[in-house]
Amino acid sequence: MWTVAVAFLVLLLSGTAFAYLMGSVSVLAFLALDKAPYLSIIPQRIFAQLDVFAFMAMPLFILTAELMTRAGLTRALIDFSMSVVGRFKGGLGHVNILTSVFFAGISGSAVADAASLSRTFVPAMVERGYDKYYAGAITVASSMIGPIIPPSIIMIIYGGLIGTSVAALFVAGIVPGLLLAASLMALNAWMAHRHNHPGGQDDTLPRFWPSFKAAAPALILPVVILGSLVFGLATPTEGSAIAAVVAGAVGLAYRRLTLRIFWEAVEATAQLTGTIFIILCAISLLGYLAGQMGWSEMLAVWVDDLGLTGIRYLLFLMGVFLIVGMFMDTPVALTLLVPLFAPQALAQDINPVHLGILLCFNLCIGLITPPLGKCLVVTSALTGTNYWRLAWATLPFIVLLIVLLIVLVLVPDITLFLPRLVGLQVG
Repeated sequence: MWTVAVAFLVLLLSGTAFAYLMGSVSVLAFLALDKAPYLSIIPQRIFAQLDVFAFMAMPLFILTAELMTRAGLTRALIDFSMSVVGRFKGGLGHVNILTSVFFAGISGSAVADAASLSRTFVPAMVERGYDKYYAGAITVASSMIGPIIPPSIIMIIYGGLIGTSVAALFVAGIVPGLLLAASLMALNAWMAHRHNHPGGQDDTLPRFWPSFKAAAPALILPVVILGSLVFGLATPTEGSAIAAVVAGAVGLAYRRLTLRIFWEAVEATAQLTGTIFIILCAISLLGYLAGQMGWSEMLAVWVDDLGLTGIRYLLFLMGVFLIVGMFMDTPVALTLLVPLFAPQALAQDINPVHLGILLCFNLCIGLITPPLGKCLVVTSALTGTNYWRLAWATLPFIVLLIVLLIVLVLVPDITLFLPRLVGLQVG
């Protein structure tokens, strides 16, 4: 197996794309472990990994986000957020967070939110007198709201892997997402008074009703998506198709959607979808090897020997995923580790919807945590700030998010209350 480890390091250091790296290493591992005859079933294994109905929603939600972003909704959402919370101390920080809440109902991607808001908010906050590293840090932290409030690409991946209701996951993410936003706003308010951040009535604010009218086409999209799921009018896949149609209509309403822009959105959707699916293909090989080697069974024995059950197992799992999230992309970590660790949790009667929200929330913290936090990298690059100074400025937000994660672990009803209230099956 040392040859496999060497090959992994060489490919990793050479900058090989992760999907090709994992696929190559998995094939070499089959050969090294004398499992070569099983390679003949790999095409069937890959197809089985992708033949999940819930995955069909993924490209349509990505297309929805691309269309809405190109429709010019950023300015409209910012103006509306400014009219609601801009009057408070540290107003632009609150606006940053609230805009991320609205963006979350459209994009479902933390990295996309970080990229979009870094270009808009950080320069505006610096111009108003904020420290540029604090401006970058709150942008990084608020971007994490994106994958928690539905629609969420990573929830679709988790639901497909475990066979859990994506609709229940979407609804279950609402309260944790809003709690996350409220916690960030509370910390921002405290920091604003401690460091005398600008804001308040003296700031020039957009008028509420005109800004609401301009933002209404964008604000209606999350209502359409969640309404169709909660009232049983559509499956998540059908809801994603409805969302794409509504996004196209919004683009026309903003008079920004042309044939060229539509084609660019389709191209971007195809590229991102292809990236996600090829990662799923590559990881499926390693998952197949894990099944052949009995890794899940060995993990189950180890967990039993340590007496890790219930809350203790969940806390152990949170620690593992926090560490992994610092180094690995969220879809990769989910696809690689969920089939390995989730069966032990489900065997202990841990609710699959609760587990899904915890793992998604956990891995999103990794997006804003060094050394390889993607949102940190994106914001640092787009704002010209030093990566490690930005990471240091983000630390108070990371601590807050970890505390909130522990609260969600200890109080499952925060996650499960809403889906149970609307009658969705949560296990």
